[in-house]
Formats: sequence, structure tokens, C-alpha cells
Amino acid sequence: MVKLKLWQIDAFANHVLEGNPAAVVPLESWIEPRLMQKIANENNLAETAFFVKTATGRYDLRWFTPEAEVDLCGHATLASAWTVFEFLDPELKAVSFQTRSGELIVTRGRDGRHTMSLPSDMATPFDAQEEIARAVGDVLGVAPPKEIYRARYLLAVWDDAKIVRNMKGPGDVASLLRKIGMWGLIATAKGDEGYDFVSRFFAPDKGVPEDPVTGSAHCALTPFWAKRLSKKTMKARQVSPRGGDLVCTDEGARTVISGPCALYMTGEISV
Repeated sequence: MVKLKLWQIDAFANHVLEGNPAAVVPLESWIEPRLMQKIANENNLAETAFFVKTATGRYDLRWFTPEAEVDLCGHATLASAWTVFEFLDPELKAVSFQTRSGELIVTRGRDGRHTMSLPSDMATPFDAQEEIARAVGDVLGVAPPKEIYRARYLLAVWDDAKIVRNMKGPGDVASLLRKIGMWGLIATAKGDEGYDFVSRFFAPDKGVPEDPVTGSAHCALTPFWAKRLSKKTMKARQVSPRGGDLVCTDEGARTVISGPCALYMTGEISV
């Protein structure tokens, strides 16, 4: 039997039971991917992060949803860095993660709002705008979005933040996304209540019907809204039922995102 430490961290949250929960599992060396997938499924959180130390301040990092390994996860990266700073190497000022998306660096913040640099995801207009917009509106049970874009995920833009806030859930968005060869949908609008923009994120085929706060989605949202609003740094709100706040900065090829974390649970896995 193998025993592994686990921390469950609420990322982009000032207090527990807010933001996006991630499980963080440090490893001495890599275990079988099938076992990591089973652990992620057992945790049943949007992501479980596993990492292995390779040198001082340097780690290899992988992310798993309940259903699959993914190429990028912002909130679990932030949670992993928070765990390193708080429990594993508190002298560090920055931590570097080698991932499927290249090197991701998280810098310690004085106020507990650590900052991570992620690759930007530039959205381009989606072909057959009207047809796909009607389909998105139908599956979500709301008015069709005004614009549709393609990045890592499908990006749907409404002209009223209340529509995004009041969406009931993903509906049958999974079948629509399968038809166009995608698995994630970002719903967004210009912000209200003091935010520059708001968003929600749905990925049912990855075991995440709705993600509470999605760092990777903001790699597309940040350059998109920075250009539209003529602002470099913006305050964003993911208006899921749990919700979370992010500060996002457009650095061209990189998107810089900062936010706090809160410790919910520590434990030990026996497998």
C-alpha cells in the first residue's frame, strides 16, 4: 500500500467554501497515470494536481479532471504553488512548474495573492456564427450570444452580464461541443458590479459540468477583453454558483493572473 499526502485548496478564494477547489498531491516520483486518474476520479473535483520536485523551486506538474488528463489548469497551478509556499518550501519567492503547456511560474505575493504567468490563448471568429450562436442559446436555455469565437475552448459573448449570471447550467452543451470537436464552453459578457468582465465555464465531457473558477479560460478571456476594453489589467468575476475573483493582466503572449487561496483540508491517501 502507498500513502500519499493530499491538500485540498480553494483557489481564487479569500475564505474556504468559495472559489474553485483543487486537490494537490505531491509525489516523490511519478506513479502510474492510470492510478493518478483513479485518484482524481475518487476526489471528484474539477482538477487534481500531481507534482514531482526536480530541483529547488522546480517541479514537474500534471493535472487530471475526474475523467481525463488536461493540458492546462490555472486554479490547480495556483493551488499547487500555494501548497509549496505554505508547507513544502516556505523560503521560496517563486516556483517553476514544467507542464504540457510549457514552463509556468508562480510568484509569491505579499498579500497572499500569488501571481502566475500562463500562455495566452488568442480567440478567432468562429465560422457559421449565426448557426452556432442559435445552437448555444438553445442548449443553455437563454438568448443566443451576439458573437462566437474559437480558442482552446468555444467562447460565446453576450451583451448583458445578467444573462451570463442567470444561466441555469450547461444543459446539453456536451453534445453540441462534440459536433464541433471541442469540449469546453466559455460564456462571457462585459462586467457589472465593478468588474470589467464576467464569465462561466462548462466542460461536461471532462467530468466538470460547471467549473467554479477557471484559470485556463482566462487565458482567452484576458486578451479578448483587454483589446475590447482598451485595458491591460482587469478585475474579473467568474459568476458560477460558488464564484471567484481574479485580477488579469494582458502581457501579449502571456496572461498574468493573481488570486488568493484558502486551505480547506489536509489528508492522506492510501492506495
